[in-house]
Amino acid sequence: MVDITAAELLAAEKIFGDRLDLAKRYVEHLATSGTERGLIGPREIPRLWSRHVLNCAVIESEIAHGSHVADVGSGAGLPGLCLAIARPDLELTLIEPLERRVIWLQEVVDDLGLTNVTVMRTRAELAVGMVNADVVTARAVSALSNLAGLTIPLLAGKGEVVAIKGRSAGEEIEKAAKVIRKLGGVKTSVVTVGESLLEEPTTVVRIVVNKSRKIS
Repeated sequence: MVDITAAELLAAEKIFGDRLDLAKRYVEHLATSGTERGLIGPREIPRLWSRHVLNCAVIESEIAHGSHVADVGSGAGLPGLCLAIARPDLELTLIEPLERRVIWLQEVVDDLGLTNVTVMRTRAELAVGMVNADVVTARAVSALSNLAGLTIPLLAGKGEVVAIKGRSAGEEIEKAAKVIRKLGGVKTSVVTVGESLLEEPTTVVRIVVNKSRKIS
């Protein structure tokens, strides 16, 4: 079993509630088959809770009840599976192009009995029209100037992108501003999430999209 500190356990209890056991099983999948199949590096095992699962799961506070969420480049299910476990009210579509990752994701979804998750093997740009999400999430996929073009079209003209980013989030927004406006982004902001729960809070770039609204 992957070790969890007292502080991490407290945060996990607040985020996952009565679904904490599911979260623990997911972490075990990451530490075992996820590592064996190259989805997670072996060195990451000691910090699976802090750096990966909790870091991703805290963004659930940024997502409205009952939303359809598309997770682009889902990989090891970060943040898609974290959100599916923490928020059974959400409908998750995990978009991942690599077959070995898709197979692993489906195995985990089946083992955990996550009925609110659909795994799609495709590229984000090919999923446009097939997926009409309210919220699109992404983590460690691409620079925002490129990520905007992969995520915003999945919103079908209206919704929000919630992308987990690092300390350079502000710089990325500046570089991507024109692309975001062109795609229908009307407001872009950097949000810090989980300050009261995590030793290292999560930085999120939030893009509000509304193509029907004219941007001055």
